Amino acid sequence: MPATSKFARILFGILAYLSLAIGLIAIVVPGLPTTEFILLAAWAATKSSPRLSAWLENHRVFGPILSNWRNGKIVARRAKVSATVSMLLCATLMLVLLDPGWAIYLAITGMSLGNLWIWSRPESLPDPS
Repeated sequence: MPATSKFARILFGILAYLSLAIGLIAIVVPGLPTTEFILLAAWAATKSSPRLSAWLENHRVFGPILSNWRNGKIVARRAKVSATVSMLLCATLMLVLLDPGWAIYLAITGMSLGNLWIWSRPESLPDPS
């Protein structure tokens, strides 16, 4: 349902396009969560831009992710493995290339919690029988 005021639609539109941009960047930057930003972009687009919302829903890569999420909060195993590998790579690079400090450990803790959450999501709809 689109937002009622023009100001709210503009804010949701900014959030949608910003989240989409970060999600696209996250495809190539290890450690940034692509799926979460695409989900946020889709949610904000439903409140601001029917055109962007339809584009995301019909996109060959993002469409199935959004459909799975809306039909049972499902995250495919391939996406889980990809996210885990990306986070491990990012954590390893941070530990090897940067001076150890609280910010690095905080980032690794955040990635670990995000990874636990991702793996807690179902991979398919429950068997109806």
